Amino acid sequence: MERTEASPLREQHPEESDDRRGDQETAGAEVDPFDIPPKGASIERLRRWRQAVLVLNASRRFRYTLDLKQEEEKERIRRKLRAHAQVIRAALLFKEAGERHAPKTELPAVLPRGYGIGVEQLTSMTRDHNYSALQDYGGVKGVANLLKTNVDGGITEDDADIISRRNAFGSNTYPRKKGKSFWGFLWEASQDLTLIILMVAAALSLGLGIKTEGIKEGWYDGGSIAFAVCLVIVVTAISDYKQSLQFRHLNEEKQNIHIEVIRNGKRINISIFELVVGDVVPLKIGDQVPADGLLISGQSLAIDESSMTGESKIVYKDPKSPFLMSGCKVADGYGIMLVTAVGMNTEWGLLMATISEDNNEETPLQVRLNGVATMIGMVGLAVAGAVLVVLLARYFTGKTTNADGTVQYIKGQTSVKSAIDGVIKIFTVAVTIVVVAVPEGLPLAVTLTLAYSMRKMMADKALVRRLSACETMGSATTICSDKTGTLTLNQMTVVEAYVGEKNIAGASNAGSLSPTVNSLLLEGIAQNSTGSVYEPENAAVEITGSPTEKAILAWGVELKMRFNEVRSKSVIIHASPFNSEKKRGGVALHLGGSDVHVHWKGAAEIILDLCTSWMDASGSKHDMTPHAVEKFQKQIEAMAAKSLRCVALAYKPFDLKEVPNEEQRVNWSLPEDDLILLAIVGMKDPCRPGVKDAVLLCTNAGVKVRMVTGDNLQTAKAIALECGILSENDKVDEVIIEGKVFRALNDDEKEQKVEKIKVMARSSPNDKLQLVKALKKRGHVVAVTGDGTNDAPALHEADIGLAMGIQGTEVAKESSDIIILDDNFSSVVKVVRWGRSVYANIQKFIQFQLTVNVAALIINVVAAVSSGNVPLNAVQLLWVNLIMDTLGALALATEPPTDSLMKRSPVGRREPLITNIMWRNLLIQAFYQVAVLLTLNFNGRSLLQLGNYSAAKANEIKNTFIFNTFVLCQVFNEFNARKPEELNIFEGVTKNHLFVGIIGVTVMLQALIIEFLGKFTSTVKLSWQLWLVSIGIAFVSWPLAFLGKFIPVPQTPLKDLICKCCPQRKKATGQRDEAGNSNLSYMIRFGLGSLFKLVQ
Repeated sequence: MERTEASPLREQHPEESDDRRGDQETAGAEVDPFDIPPKGASIERLRRWRQAVLVLNASRRFRYTLDLKQEEEKERIRRKLRAHAQVIRAALLFKEAGERHAPKTELPAVLPRGYGIGVEQLTSMTRDHNYSALQDYGGVKGVANLLKTNVDGGITEDDADIISRRNAFGSNTYPRKKGKSFWGFLWEASQDLTLIILMVAAALSLGLGIKTEGIKEGWYDGGSIAFAVCLVIVVTAISDYKQSLQFRHLNEEKQNIHIEVIRNGKRINISIFELVVGDVVPLKIGDQVPADGLLISGQSLAIDESSMTGESKIVYKDPKSPFLMSGCKVADGYGIMLVTAVGMNTEWGLLMATISEDNNEETPLQVRLNGVATMIGMVGLAVAGAVLVVLLARYFTGKTTNADGTVQYIKGQTSVKSAIDGVIKIFTVAVTIVVVAVPEGLPLAVTLTLAYSMRKMMADKALVRRLSACETMGSATTICSDKTGTLTLNQMTVVEAYVGEKNIAGASNAGSLSPTVNSLLLEGIAQNSTGSVYEPENAAVEITGSPTEKAILAWGVELKMRFNEVRSKSVIIHASPFNSEKKRGGVALHLGGSDVHVHWKGAAEIILDLCTSWMDASGSKHDMTPHAVEKFQKQIEAMAAKSLRCVALAYKPFDLKEVPNEEQRVNWSLPEDDLILLAIVGMKDPCRPGVKDAVLLCTNAGVKVRMVTGDNLQTAKAIALECGILSENDKVDEVIIEGKVFRALNDDEKEQKVEKIKVMARSSPNDKLQLVKALKKRGHVVAVTGDGTNDAPALHEADIGLAMGIQGTEVAKESSDIIILDDNFSSVVKVVRWGRSVYANIQKFIQFQLTVNVAALIINVVAAVSSGNVPLNAVQLLWVNLIMDTLGALALATEPPTDSLMKRSPVGRREPLITNIMWRNLLIQAFYQVAVLLTLNFNGRSLLQLGNYSAAKANEIKNTFIFNTFVLCQVFNEFNARKPEELNIFEGVTKNHLFVGIIGVTVMLQALIIEFLGKFTSTVKLSWQLWLVSIGIAFVSWPLAFLGKFIPVPQTPLKDLICKCCPQRKKATGQRDEAGNSNLSYMIRFGLGSLFKLVQ
């Protein structure tokens, strides 16, 4: 029978419920809807910011956010499939209980060619957990024979055999929802409310123009607006489509799990998609079961089936309950399985094919930018409304004139058609101001820079699982790193080994051991291991397993161990698998008769504490006296001082009569008292090249590196010194601590102690979790690396969980935010660089966009109010919007990270998004542009010496010049935005080919518009002298920005300065509606409050 108990894997995230509880508690209080946590935000909190946001194109704005309705639908489908599976199994159990003798299962008349069983029989037997059918086929070995599989050696690596199995039983894939086509993105981009209004206005203008002026001249106004809108839609769709392709590729990488299989008698790594029916798969703690199958053999194998059943329990597997379900996790123990169903023939495949696997999520920065966009949009709407009212009032009161001075509207004289045409033009200008003022592209710029960064991070050996981790990593103040494989190479070799007092590390010393000691050592090495040794006849020995297992097995091979021969002499009757909590693992071996040997292997000092005697090289047994203990401890300390990891091997003879029977053995705890020490080995794992420089880079960047390791104090200290985490001047008592010492401290003591800790030795996964919690309480943004199943709680609790791609278990990877594909600490540092780059790039884009917003709005408002005309018409504003939104985001959001990013302090959790430095730069450029362009608007004819032209022609040249100068100012200012704080704005510009290309395209298109598309944009050709003046005015923005950077800015954020001046702000704007936050009155009040959120 299956034995079940509560699953530790399901209990490892208690803080999720805390988050939800916190959300419920704050639901009625004043909470910024645009402030969400990076992890574990509740559905209610996600819904709240959606209700508060001002959106013109919801389908585009919310494309890369979590689909709340779809999440509810997914859960409903999961429950339905789980209930369906449970009903089938319950019915089958009821049927079996009523039948004394199950009828012989008949094989189908038509079988897959070359196999003795069909896909329907395999699928039905496995999915229904039909044990009687399994017995009819001859048990697990019988099914393996029907599938032509060797349970020990697996299938062959022959391509023809693998293709045959794939054709007969299917592939381990499931159909996925097709990605949206380019036409879908085109349709989505056209859903923008303002663009739809402009298209309607363009159609009306087109109809009126053709009717009044004829088709030859009358289509220009309406046609040019329609063309500009179409251009905006097409460019937006292309940009969005390219982003979606990048995300699709990254999602495929996330799902491409690599697993270990046995083929041709040796263990190899393959993609989970290459798995076929008949494959033999070793399973260990933390692995995901890659397909449906049967347990061939295993020890203490516990499976967490909650992903399939929804029940928080683990199920123990044995020969009487051998059925394994795809998608479940190994909670404990190890085993070997036979694959019987893959892909759509498994429940997991059905589940994955039924629910859409869109991994969209909103990130805190994205939500904050939605808040900024909402605030700007409200200001823009107010401005557009004011402009509309003023222009209509001036028009109908006869104060609006044409370029030649004639009044546009005279009551009783102007025709209805002309009046409607005039109103449409005014309305079009107002709507276009909204297009420019509401920065729909601002929140999407986060997605753009994240997509770019994630693609580049893949090349830097980091796979991002959660978008928000990219942002949060830029704020990291401390990194808690594992030692093995992250700071070191993970290439362990045994360099010292002691049996008693004799060093036997070299192969030449193997002969000095007595046959008894040699036999016991090799027995413990071969059997108490999850690794494997492949011994081909005429080739080198191949060893697989974890680095520690490989090192000890390689040492066994040096001692003349014949792996398969040694294993055949005894049978494993029970095992206690190694885990990082116990720091030891053991097996009970039946040698025949009543002889049983219990072998233990683990951390040297822990095993030493369990020993009451020891054996020397000649096989003589001695008592473990205090003197002997001191001698062995000195051996351990001497090896640890050389940065060696120390592992001890011990055993205990046992009697078969004392071993519980098979049914009771599941709960049997292997005896670990009165052990006999056999050997102590020291393994060298060299530091990774460049790790010391990487640690120094982090230190200079304000990120403190802490090492968390299971090794003893001496080994940990030696490695930390070698890596540069410790210096010779550090006080050892303050900066190094053992896990058990830290564990014994109360919460207050932990918080006081944690700041100084640089190394934690002999730590358990729970110690790492407590360390993370203490650091977070101190205000740190914590990144943690982990590889084991028990590391999952710490990875989840940390602000950024970094799982190891090579040594990491699937459980650890699923709890992580980023997977370090090469297990290298230098890659972790690269992730920090990219995280800071994401934040910096968004700030560059915000500075650039707000400058355009402020300048365009002020120029049009002032001109409209004073003269009744606006210098920038609808088509021109649409072109500016394209430069500002899509092209600007592409140019600035894809800047590669620079070395200067790692010379700054980390960005705090609540640091303003728009810094005082950005405000300074933004206001200098905006005021310069407004001052110059308004001067030109009111005095342009005299300043540009246009007296020789007619009033209408001079006005056209002036307005064209203003438009050209405004666009060129944005082009030059794009360079300024690249380096908000640095004097040299051109550094590295040639390395960003996309930026240079966009600048080049923008300038060429601007020249094309001015010189050849005047009919469409209501512009005229400019002389080369006026082009030079335009360029000269735009060029001034460079020296202006250079000089502006010498103006000091206060350290106190602008928000705090304003709050000091307006202490009653909260009383005025902080109250919420009793009716909720989705109505218009809340939106208006929120708009007032948003003025202060803009600086956050």
